[in-house]
Amino acid sequence: MAKTALVSVSNKEGIVELARQLSKLGIKIISTGNTAKLLEKSKIRVSYISEITKFPEMLDGRVKSLHPNVFGGILADRSSKKHQRELRKLGIDAIDLVVVNFYPFEQAIRKNSKLNEIIENIDIGGPSIARAAAKNYRNVLIIVDPADYQELIERLKNKRANESYRMVLANKAFSYTASYDSIINWHFNGLVKNDYPKILNMTFKKAQDLRYGENPHQSAAFYRDFFAENGCVSTAKQLHGKELSYNNILDLDAAFELVKEFEEPAAAVVKHTNPSGVASSKKIEDAYKKAHEADPKSAFGCVVALNRNCNAEIARYMKPLFIEVLICPKFEKNAIDILKEKKNVRLLETGSIKRLKAKFDLRKVTGGILAQIEPHVELTKKNMKIVTRRKPTREETESLVFAWKVNKHVKSNSVVFAKKDVTVGIGAGQMSRVDAVNLAIMKNESRIKGSVMSSDAFFPFRDGVDQAARAGVTAIIQPGGSIRDEEVTAAANEHNLAMVFTGIRLFKH
Repeated sequence: MAKTALVSVSNKEGIVELARQLSKLGIKIISTGNTAKLLEKSKIRVSYISEITKFPEMLDGRVKSLHPNVFGGILADRSSKKHQRELRKLGIDAIDLVVVNFYPFEQAIRKNSKLNEIIENIDIGGPSIARAAAKNYRNVLIIVDPADYQELIERLKNKRANESYRMVLANKAFSYTASYDSIINWHFNGLVKNDYPKILNMTFKKAQDLRYGENPHQSAAFYRDFFAENGCVSTAKQLHGKELSYNNILDLDAAFELVKEFEEPAAAVVKHTNPSGVASSKKIEDAYKKAHEADPKSAFGCVVALNRNCNAEIARYMKPLFIEVLICPKFEKNAIDILKEKKNVRLLETGSIKRLKAKFDLRKVTGGILAQIEPHVELTKKNMKIVTRRKPTREETESLVFAWKVNKHVKSNSVVFAKKDVTVGIGAGQMSRVDAVNLAIMKNESRIKGSVMSSDAFFPFRDGVDQAARAGVTAIIQPGGSIRDEEVTAAANEHNLAMVFTGIRLFKH
C-alpha cells in the first residue's frame, strides 16, 4: 500500500478530488508551488516539497524538486537492503506514488508566445520525476494523465495495484516524456531552420482505432500530428455515420487537399485517392454537380470534398447517390438534416480552411522514412513558357491552369483533360504516359473534343500528343525537359495545338 505521494501538476483537472481520496486512504501528500497552495486552500493536508528537500524553491521556480531527497525516495529499490540502509542513513523517506504532468509547452507555442515565455514552459523537474518513477515502476506508481485518477483510487482501495498495472502506467509515462521532448525538439528545429535534422523526432497522438486497415484482415489505427492545424482531415469533426475506415481517411485527405488548391468554390469526387471528377464554379452547388457528372459511373461509393459549406441544394442532389464520406468546412442545418437520413454516410466538418505555405511530408518504407518539404507552388506567367507557334487562347489558358491544379493531386503517371473549370477525363497511375492518355480518352471520349490536357511529367515520345490531338485536344501543359522536347513540340505544331512548358514536375507516387 502506498504511504507517500508526490503530487505536482500543471494541469489541475481533477487533482483536488484525487488528493482528497488519497488523504482518506491515509497517504501523505507532498506537493510543489501552486499545486500545494490549491490543495491547502481545499483543506487537504499537504507538505511542501521544501520540507522534504530542506531547501527553498529557487530561480523563479526553475528548481523545486531536483534534489536527492526527492529522487532518492523515488528511485530506491525496495527489494534492496543496501538501498534501504542508505535511505535510513540519509534520512530520506520513500515515495510510493507520483502524480505529475508538465508545463504546457505545446499550448505556449500554439499561442505564438514570445520566446522567453516558451522557454519558461520547458519543464525540467516534471519529466525527470516521471522518468525516475517509471524506471522504478515495481515500487512506485506513476500517473501522468488525469484520465487515470479514478482507476488509481479504485485499485488502491481494492489493493489491486499489481505489477502489470504499474508497467502500463510506466509505459504511458515514458510515452508522455518522449512526446513532450519531441515537441520541444521539433519547435527548436524550426527556430534554427533545420529542415532535415540528423535525428528526426516526431510525435503523434492516437485519434481513434479503425475497424480495419486497407483490407479486413489488417488491424489499424489513426494517429494525429500534435501540430496538425484546423482545416484538414486530421482535425475534422465527424458529425454523422459509422466509423471511418483506413481507406476513407486516405481518400478524405486526397480529396480535401485537392479542393484547397482553389480560391473559388470547388468540389472533388475521389475514389482510391484519385479524383474521378473535379470542378469549380461561382456557386458550390454547381461545382459539385459538375464534378459528379464528370464521371458518374466512377463516383459510385466515392468520397466528396467541398471547399465551401454544404447547403440544402447539394444535400438534396446527393440524397439518392451512394457516397461513402463527405467533408467540407461546415454543414448548414438544413443540409445536415437531409443527409442524416442516409444512415451510413459519414459527414466530416473541418472548420475554416488554412492554406499552408509548406508542409512536411513523410512516407514510410520498410526500415525507414522518406521526408520532403512540400511548398505550395503557384502557376504564374513567369513559369508558363509557350513553345509552339500557336499561343493558347485566354479560355484555353484558364482551362490549362485548372487542369494543372488538379493534376498535382493525381497519382503518376497521370494526365488530366479539362474544359474551363471541370475535368472531362483523368488518366491516373499508369506505367506508360501514352497509356494514361488513352485511359482518360477511353473513359470519356465523347467529351474530350475541345478540351485541354495537363501532364504531370514530360512526354518521352510524341505518341501521347498525337493521341490527344486525335481525340480533339486543343492545348497541352507539361513540364518539358525531355531529350525529345523538340520532337514533341513539332508534333503539337503539326496538329496546331498550343503547348506550354512549366518546368514544374508534378509526380505523385
